[in-house]
Amino acid sequence: MASLNSVTLLGNLTRDPELRYTPQGTAVTTFGLAVNRRYSQEGQAREEVCFIDIVAFGRQAETVNEYLTKGNLALVEGRLQWRSWETPEGQKRSKHEVVANNVQFMPRGSGGQSDGSYQPARSAPPSRPSAPPQPPSMGGRGGFDDSFPPPDDDDLPF
Repeated sequence: MASLNSVTLLGNLTRDPELRYTPQGTAVTTFGLAVNRRYSQEGQAREEVCFIDIVAFGRQAETVNEYLTKGNLALVEGRLQWRSWETPEGQKRSKHEVVANNVQFMPRGSGGQSDGSYQPARSAPPSRPSAPPQPPSMGGRGGFDDSFPPPDDDDLPF
């Protein structure tokens, strides 16, 4: 039997992204996303908000941490993941979260810069704990528009 695990969400960040590194040196960023649903019930305008935890890995995690802050609009594509753990007190906990395959920065509203471009939100990411050497970069931005962060290797069509 076939199955599909795909999620696409458009919403606002509920908190600043938190960047950490695994012992192997992989970047991991977590952030919350609020997705609103507006509807009418018995002639009354209603709004329902769903709060979703998002996890991004690798270069995408570093880019999200560098450019996004609380309140920014983002389009997240990924998959649902069920995670469970035990607290130090012995209580079992679990939750669903979205593992992001792609995070797209959406244009900013009139409250920000008028051209919709993104500037780094933070000065520099925290240093990696003795991370293994990284492969050399391709150098430069390869002709990409400087108003957006460079794409991940996963975003390239080849």
